[in-house]
Amino acid sequence: MHSNDAQMLVLTALAGGPLHGYAINTAIEKLTGARLGPGSLYGALARLEARHLIEPVTGRADARDRQRTVRITAAGRETLRAELEQMTRVAQAGLRALGVTPA
Repeated sequence: MHSNDAQMLVLTALAGGPLHGYAINTAIEKLTGARLGPGSLYGALARLEARHLIEPVTGRADARDRQRTVRITAAGRETLRAELEQMTRVAQAGLRALGVTPA
């Protein structure tokens, strides 16, 4: 899985409210049927936090703490919205090209 895909999945999971790593992966599994590996999940979390798209709910800054709860920021919500709108346009164009009427 591409790192941007993992980041989008994490943002999507967090759009519903703050979660810790295991809960994020559980939400991703419900959405996609597959879990992210620890490197993909925690790498995506680190990149998203560095870009200020997510932030810790508590003041703890230890990235190795797998029970650390994080939430999506306003910038993260805007990034997620823009990416989902672009993905929707691409999906609709692809379905039209295949002769399938988009829902």
